[in-house]
Amino acid sequence: MKIKILTAVFFLFFSVATTKAKVVLPAVLSDNMVLQQNTEVKLWGTADKNKIVEVVASWSTEKYSSKSDASGKWLLKIKTPVAGGPHTLTFNDGSGNLALDNVMTGEVWLCSGQSNMEMPMKGFPSQPVLNSNEIISRANNPNLRLMKVGRNPSLAPLEDVKGVWKISTPEAAREFSAIAYQFGEMLQKQLKVPVGIIVSSVGGTKIECWMSKEILKTFPEVKIPERLDAVKQDFKEPTVLFNSMIYPLTNFAIKGWLWYQGESNRSKANAYSKLFPAMVADWRKRWDKGELPFYYTELAPLESKSSTGNGVKMRYVQLQAMEAIPNSGMAVINDAGMKDYVHAMDKTTVARRLGYWALGNTYGIKGISYRSPIYKSHKTEGNKLIVSFEHFSNGMTSYGKEITLFELAGNDGNFYPATATLTKSGNIEVQAKEVEKPVSVRYAWKDWVVGEVYNTDGLPLPSFTTISIE
Repeated sequence: MKIKILTAVFFLFFSVATTKAKVVLPAVLSDNMVLQQNTEVKLWGTADKNKIVEVVASWSTEKYSSKSDASGKWLLKIKTPVAGGPHTLTFNDGSGNLALDNVMTGEVWLCSGQSNMEMPMKGFPSQPVLNSNEIISRANNPNLRLMKVGRNPSLAPLEDVKGVWKISTPEAAREFSAIAYQFGEMLQKQLKVPVGIIVSSVGGTKIECWMSKEILKTFPEVKIPERLDAVKQDFKEPTVLFNSMIYPLTNFAIKGWLWYQGESNRSKANAYSKLFPAMVADWRKRWDKGELPFYYTELAPLESKSSTGNGVKMRYVQLQAMEAIPNSGMAVINDAGMKDYVHAMDKTTVARRLGYWALGNTYGIKGISYRSPIYKSHKTEGNKLIVSFEHFSNGMTSYGKEITLFELAGNDGNFYPATATLTKSGNIEVQAKEVEKPVSVRYAWKDWVVGEVYNTDGLPLPSFTTISIE
């Protein structure tokens, strides 16, 4: 009798084992994910070699298939419907079904950078996020999905990331990027569709960490290590985060990117002016979806012990990057920094200004202003400079406060504090008693400032100078 029972158990186990699906999917393809809506997306994974993998989506009667290669890899493309769900995806290579449940179709954004993007809603130790508990308390939202990619430095491109999709809850939001979460929440409420946000960021990292070896070869001054075993902070080495936290996601369809990085490159702003556009172009090429929107945040002002002005130079380089990077936009936040803290508390302002770019520029919602005013030109009238701007359809304002951050220089190049007056036409008249014949003007040209001038939609004027910073 005992032998019969053991035999039955064996055959039951054998039956279950042989019907278990052998299809293996990457972490980004899982329950609770959001697929980019109304487009053609890639699905991929592994199976036994030379197997036909079939995929069926609950929104369609069509059956999709792909044959795995000699190493077991397979990839296919599938059309997604308009926003909605929940859906189910079923995978079968002849060994049994693997089903993904609670899949939504909607809008997907990938958010990357260093610590200010990584900073979770709960804050860092003794470094809070403004109004975090209130924001967390309203985080129950089944139409907002969150995925945080785990740190995993590698000198070779990897096939998969560490991470899992989660439905937005207070518990999930608490551990998620404060900027990315609030951006996603803003989009979901405005667009009224499911939104998926992927965060792939690591604090203290230079842009070189997020760039591919192929691109960095064109920058011979960047040294790529041959080994990581002797490196104490291996995650700070060139290419290692691109290989493990960006490259494995390049098959996953997205709507666009958010980027908040630059603190670790602030001492080499001129080099950044070349690295940044090169990185964006490389990412776009690898996703192969054209010039997907790329929205980024300028560095928040921060007091510096150095007199080199590295912070403001980096902010200016970031401003100029909008001209070098097609379909890009910078969220100006020179009014949202903290003098002595690189991790400024106010992440809501940052998220909203990134959200304005997405809602106004990408999704075309009329009435939403997303461009900060920027310097256009200036002309001399006696001992004054008349400075003109772009992107201020309803005028400029200082909200009734004195404007103190303008400076003027003559032919000698020496700048002096100036008085500035707003005109009804939207120009600003600037003069300084020390400068009889002004030639050049600059605004907020310090590492630490609190922005004073806005367009009437509340978007601040970024730091600028009319002389070369080289």
